[in-house]
Amino acid sequence: MNTDTPLREHILLLLRSGGAHLGFDQVIADFPQELRGRKVRSLPYSAWQLLEHMRIAQWDILKFSRNSKHVSPEWPKGYWPETAAPPNRTAWSSSVKSFRQDLQAMAGLVEDPSTNLFARIPHGTGQTIFREALLVADHNAYHLGQLVLIKRLLKAWKD
Repeated sequence: MNTDTPLREHILLLLRSGGAHLGFDQVIADFPQELRGRKVRSLPYSAWQLLEHMRIAQWDILKFSRNSKHVSPEWPKGYWPETAAPPNRTAWSSSVKSFRQDLQAMAGLVEDPSTNLFARIPHGTGQTIFREALLVADHNAYHLGQLVLIKRLLKAWKD
């Protein structure tokens, strides 16, 4: 019997549904197209910018976790889109799709019993899959909260 199964299940809960936090699909559902690029006064980012930032950061963490040849984007510029609004009509759905795929891939790493959650990633500086999975969950939860706030302030949140 694998003794770390309960730990893997807890990490997967954080990645997939957020546990005490809302999950990605709950937050992103029915986000009005005309509001995706709108900034709310006093907030620095639009929903599009947050979505893309989440996608890029998660992609980077996943690629780093699996590929020693991966080169991360330049910080911080490479982690944020250049425009407040999606550049075209398909950008939002493409970003959502990529986010979901990379989230599932990270969950797959955690789920795989052959993955040693605590082994140092050989090309890293002490990181482990355990740490990287928690980083993804934490980063996503933080920015999902911001997306909820933006959606509420734009009067697009349905309680």
